[in-house]
Amino acid sequence: MIKKLGRLFTIRTRYEAFAIIYAIAVGAVGRGMHYLQIYPGWLGYFLFASCTAAVFIAGGKILDATGPEAEKGRGAPRRRTPRPGLKRGRFPLL
Repeated sequence: MIKKLGRLFTIRTRYEAFAIIYAIAVGAVGRGMHYLQIYPGWLGYFLFASCTAAVFIAGGKILDATGPEAEKGRGAPRRRTPRPGLKRGRFPLL
């Protein structure tokens, strides 16, 4: 039952990602407008810009997580063998 509930909160497609980013942006602009009313002047503009910058950062992370590589299950290749020169349990730099 919890797995079924968890599937509701999984972003699978880029369309869902864009819808969520839009909702986050609408909330951030609303919060930024509120900051402009409370803090007139440069501080209000700075807080407004901070809210919108957070949307850009979060949106980028969401889009990276739902990209074509993530949809196909292919990400960066994993290194299966240890790096040459490093022995298990030894510290070469110390």
